[in-house]
Amino acid sequence: MYRNLQWRFDELYIDLLDDFLERGQLLLPSVDDMMGTRASTTPDMRSYHTTASAPSLRSRTPALEDTERPMTPGGSDAGNVKVVVRVRKFLRRELDKRSPCLIRMNAETQETQLYPPPQDAQSNRRPHEEKSFTFDRSFWSHNDTDPHFAGQSEVYASFGEEFLDHNFDGYHTCIFAYGQTGSGKSYTMMGTLDQPGLIPRTCRGLFERIEAEQNSAITYNVHVSYFEIYNEHVKDLLTPRTTPPTYLKIRESKSDGVYVQNLTDEPVRCYEDIERLMKVGDMNRTTASTKMNDTSSRSHAVFTLTLKQIQHDIATDSTIERLARMRLVDLAGSERANRTEATGQRLREGGNINQSLTTLGRVIAALADPKRQKANRMSALPNQQRRRAEVVPYRDSVLTWLLKDSLGGNSKTAMVACISPGDYEETLSTLRYADQAKRICTKAHVNQDAVSAAERDAKIMEMQETIKALQLSVNAAAVRKRDEVDRARDELEDYQRQVTKMQRAMEESRAVSDVKIRALTLEVDELRPANAALQVEIEALRRHLSLAVGELRNPIVLPENYEATDDEADEGSDSGVGDSVDGDCFDHGGWQEDVDDLMRELGMFKRKVMDDRERFPHGEVEG
Repeated sequence: MYRNLQWRFDELYIDLLDDFLERGQLLLPSVDDMMGTRASTTPDMRSYHTTASAPSLRSRTPALEDTERPMTPGGSDAGNVKVVVRVRKFLRRELDKRSPCLIRMNAETQETQLYPPPQDAQSNRRPHEEKSFTFDRSFWSHNDTDPHFAGQSEVYASFGEEFLDHNFDGYHTCIFAYGQTGSGKSYTMMGTLDQPGLIPRTCRGLFERIEAEQNSAITYNVHVSYFEIYNEHVKDLLTPRTTPPTYLKIRESKSDGVYVQNLTDEPVRCYEDIERLMKVGDMNRTTASTKMNDTSSRSHAVFTLTLKQIQHDIATDSTIERLARMRLVDLAGSERANRTEATGQRLREGGNINQSLTTLGRVIAALADPKRQKANRMSALPNQQRRRAEVVPYRDSVLTWLLKDSLGGNSKTAMVACISPGDYEETLSTLRYADQAKRICTKAHVNQDAVSAAERDAKIMEMQETIKALQLSVNAAAVRKRDEVDRARDELEDYQRQVTKMQRAMEESRAVSDVKIRALTLEVDELRPANAALQVEIEALRRHLSLAVGELRNPIVLPENYEATDDEADEGSDSGVGDSVDGDCFDHGGWQEDVDDLMRELGMFKRKVMDDRERFPHGEVEG
């Protein structure tokens, strides 16, 4: 109950405080009176009229920018995002159409007026209204013959040098260009050879100041990185192109914040080194031609300068380190498919570009929300309500995630809103976008580390102890590794010896096998003639046996009244048959026994022949 009453009392008090500030009835002391005059390298901003934090019914922010300064921690600086608007010249196609200029700018009041196009009077749709916006600066770059024409040098001199001063003071800075496709963003940021833009002028001014302020007590180190966000993927522009392309991962840590892993960070010593790296990055950047822009950027490009200053004071023997990062962002232009007539790959690129820019708009809207700023000032709110008020959709897009610190954190940020002189709808959208961005309040602080002699000696001693411990661990690891190598070498030698013995045994067994094969071959060669002779005898005995079997099966029967002639008798006597016995006295039983004996001997001979075939098969094949 008490907490709710206290919370309601705080809310009513803040509302009354805002009303008093808006009406000008409450006067607060300035920052110089409360904190003392602070030395700065920037010009006196009190003499410069700005409306970035001017009150409006929509924003309900305090009228005095310094009301929140006493609440910031020491060494920090709270301020709104600086927003400038720039209108370009007519393009060739706009001159051919004789498009009228719908923009008017007042160089004294920094007011930008948008007039409706003339054809609205004849159209049946709802007519456009005249709109008026006020920003920190309004650059008239439409007609170079006008007295208040602002070129590239005027744009850089208005806030580029100021942000370079912030870098040397140790603040992080960010400058990004936003606008419709073909509105002059790349020209403002990069420029041409004759008219360099913000990035080349900032790099040249950086090294000119380093050369002017160079002394023995301060050491300057400058590093450069260049990458693009293409179709929600991060590509390094300082490395050669690959097929397929190599995309980098995004990481976040407590010390470094959001960063790109394995991004090339080149050290540079002069402006020529930066110019060379910019040419390499511009060649690798993804561009294409559309109906609205011949060289349309199809990706968001982020050029980052990192300045590190190391100052050593000999009198106090102390060291001061300042680290400042400047991000120069060239956003891809928002586009409509019916105007660009993009198809295929160009259409997908445009969809991803619009998605990331829409997320950027949501982040800006969340950061510029008065309720969120009020919740940050009030410490009596419950934690749940504070968390709801502090939710910002940074992670919905790669672009907003990488620009997290630049949009709502530790950075001084400026936005260049580039507009077209003849497009009412796109120009109005860009101006509303910029009008919302000027309400964002960032809290930048000096990134400085001061180390005294005692602290430095303590750190050196601690580092020496750490180095000794690491050396001991490295030596122990080297000893273990050497022992493992020796053990592995011994095991390898034993294995090689075993392999050698096995090879020798295999060679000996192969030699013995060869000797046996040669002996068996010689034996076979010796038995081959005997086998051939046995084959011949077997064939002859087979023929005789077949004749004998035929005689036994079909004996020759002589007729009973047959009388042998003299010649037959002589033949019979010559044959030897009938010499001892007569034909009538033939002993049939004895003859039968002789035949049986012969058959048994033939069977035995046949078995022997079969045994010889089984023992010597080669002889049979060759025979």
